[in-house]
Amino acid sequence: MTSKKALLSSKNLQKKFGAVVAAQDICVDIQSGERVSLIGSNGAGKTTFVNMITGYLKPDSGVIEFDNSDITALSPRQITHLGVARSFQIPQLYPALTVIENMLVAMACHENKLSMWRPSSNKEHLARGADLLHRFGLSQHSHRRVKELPGGIRKLLDIALAMTGSPKLLLLDEPTSGVSAEEKFPMMDTIMRVLGNEPLTAMFVEHDMDIVRRYADRVIAFYSGRIIADAAPDLALANDDVRRYVTGELRQEASHA
Repeated sequence: MTSKKALLSSKNLQKKFGAVVAAQDICVDIQSGERVSLIGSNGAGKTTFVNMITGYLKPDSGVIEFDNSDITALSPRQITHLGVARSFQIPQLYPALTVIENMLVAMACHENKLSMWRPSSNKEHLARGADLLHRFGLSQHSHRRVKELPGGIRKLLDIALAMTGSPKLLLLDEPTSGVSAEEKFPMMDTIMRVLGNEPLTAMFVEHDMDIVRRYADRVIAFYSGRIIADAAPDLALANDDVRRYVTGELRQEASHA
């Protein structure tokens, strides 16, 4: 029986910045519908991997395939149009515009129709924008300017913007970073509820292990540009290398011994 073709596949990715090895022989297959968390300390290689997938960085060698297409040499815009979307650790928003105007800008950009932007003239965009805001629980903020919104709401809006192009793969860069302890679980519940209603694969970079355990069904751990674990959350987080280099649990145990 033939194995199912991966939605995203990286083969032997290598990337150096001078003498610093940012990616070393990275081989990953991501299947449709998976919820994958990327973990590792700062500088471990997580963001380099995401940047190569999205075209912001080109690997020194290796191949990246998405939905049966080689995307290794494509630009970020070309990769976005194939169905890869991304939200950022710091939300990429227009602070002076309202929430619904940000949605309309995102949809116009996706369709290359941003010149001489007239948001109110496109009823289809308005309807889709309003629907996405409703699904993310943001309808009540629709006509507020982004600069007036708290951090957690801005994070949700940034992810809603990433959804405007109906992606097949959504990459979330530290979705709970800068969000209060009281907000993080309700926010992630909202995100996962929306994603659960879409034929969508999600990959999120995260430092909060409580979030990882609760929302990921697979964990890929990075250290010094290499993958040191790739397994279900309980197995990955119990790995000795992960406990030593990512969570620091083995170092803490040694210091108390």
